[in-house]
Amino acid sequence: MPISRRALTAVAVALVLPLSACGSGGGAGGTGDASGKVEGDITFQTWNLRANFKDYFEDLIAAFEEKYPDTHVKWIDQPAEGYADKISADAGGGTLPDVVNVSPDLVAPLARAGLALDLDKAAARYRKEYLPGAWAGHQVPGTTGTYAFPWYLNTGPLFYNKALFEKAGLDPRKPPRTYDELFATALEMAEKSGGKVATLANVPTIEDFGRYGVPLMNEQGTAFTFNDPKGVELLTKYKQLYDAKALDPQALTATGESAGKKFLTGAVAMNPGSALDLGNFKKNAPSLYRNIGITDQITSTGHVNMYVMGVMVNSRTRHTPAAVAFAHFVTDARNQMAFAKRVAVFPSTAGSLDDPYFTREDGTDETRVRVAAAKSLKDAVNYTPVLFSEQMKTALRNEVAKALQGKESPEEALDNAVRAADRLLRG
Repeated sequence: MPISRRALTAVAVALVLPLSACGSGGGAGGTGDASGKVEGDITFQTWNLRANFKDYFEDLIAAFEEKYPDTHVKWIDQPAEGYADKISADAGGGTLPDVVNVSPDLVAPLARAGLALDLDKAAARYRKEYLPGAWAGHQVPGTTGTYAFPWYLNTGPLFYNKALFEKAGLDPRKPPRTYDELFATALEMAEKSGGKVATLANVPTIEDFGRYGVPLMNEQGTAFTFNDPKGVELLTKYKQLYDAKALDPQALTATGESAGKKFLTGAVAMNPGSALDLGNFKKNAPSLYRNIGITDQITSTGHVNMYVMGVMVNSRTRHTPAAVAFAHFVTDARNQMAFAKRVAVFPSTAGSLDDPYFTREDGTDETRVRVAAAKSLKDAVNYTPVLFSEQMKTALRNEVAKALQGKESPEEALDNAVRAADRLLRG
């Protein structure tokens, strides 16, 4: 997936897979035998990575082919735009590459169609090499199995503008650390600025409901549950913020990028982000960079949100041992560490986050963010359900907007969003 703000906030296009065209009749992912000789020609597909990481991947492939001289890896890199549609077309046409870069929402329909190799059966010996939360990132409710090797991870802190805090009479040394403190700070910021400075620029997403402690889906993966009383409570809090102008008025239509720009220009006081953002602040908003505050991601569960990318093996590959060996090679500890040092992402391999690169402070904000994020990732959770599609996200956003505008109660809005998501889930 592209290493960009959009990618690292896990905004991926949903995949609607034509299951009938796959000839599998649905069901769980494949369970091919990966124990044979590592040999044969395989194809590896990435997601808009060639432009910035061509040398890295060419060296990676060369090293694999040197280790396994009877193999040859053909690398294909697809553009970001239309990536999900490309996978869908390849799946339906029987031309899906042997090894594919996927996000959890992209792997789910492939697993259900029987096109994703179940690594719990075919490559269980590797499981202990990865963080438990990362390995679980490509599991699909309603099925048993894991359908991709975890690759790079990301998470990030909550940034805040210390100058805006001071202007509102708030202590910039004491940013909010709980949801109650966040909502109280936002209301106070709006009141003291006469409604001119909002604290947040985004409406709550499914991830926010998860971090708030709302149960999102039943264990069977057959129905969504985020309309429970705790979900209603969170949306009610956001309604209060919206009415008080503590939530940016354009939040109803905001994207991750537009919210980031609001923070960059000083229109809102707080915004989530990652270590990637610090360089952007320094270059494009030096006054903000001088006043940047950094605090922990707020969560009621004790676990921060984790974004995870994966590497899936096509269950119908003709060279299962080679495909599994290569997917593991791409995601092993040594190669993940090398990739993480090229860009602000984090390895999903067990023990890697204990490396001095992720634990040793040097006094810079960049290192501070990296160290804090690495520590939190050890027990982080991917809150977005793998079965929660882009259409479902749109339905939730639309219902949230109606609640904030007073067209529906928070309870009615979430009931409607759950009904819409359940209909889409049933197909």
